[in-house]
Amino acid sequence: MKLRTDIVEMLQQGAHQQDIMRTLHVGATLVVSHREALHLPAPRRGGTPLRPIETEFHARTEHVDGGHLRWTGYHANGVPKLGRQGGHFSAYRIAFGLLHTREPVGRVRPGCGYPRCVEPTHLEDQTIRIQLRSQMAGIFGGTS
Repeated sequence: MKLRTDIVEMLQQGAHQQDIMRTLHVGATLVVSHREALHLPAPRRGGTPLRPIETEFHARTEHVDGGHLRWTGYHANGVPKLGRQGGHFSAYRIAFGLLHTREPVGRVRPGCGYPRCVEPTHLEDQTIRIQLRSQMAGIFGGTS
């Protein structure tokens, strides 16, 4: 499914479904399908609106030497997690989504060697790791 960037941006900013529908003149089904494709939780009913996920993410990080971004929030089984609407989501996957316009393939983890680094430019998914191995093999020889 090809995702509309305007809907994706509003969802990631925490906009309510009704606001998205009214602003972009789209139906509920389209907004719901985009939210599901982005693996975002169902909207809350009533209460205060959610802060954008990017804001929640950065509220739980701190910059450290070497250009790394240390996760200061919750961890489960060694993986940084962000609690949102009763669920816990991988901070690695959230950070990956802040930089890339595609869903990560396989596990996302830091390639920089700094433990639990969530700097988006330091994260690798399976696709990136395969590309890096192939490039290294091309430079230094050996099998990819």
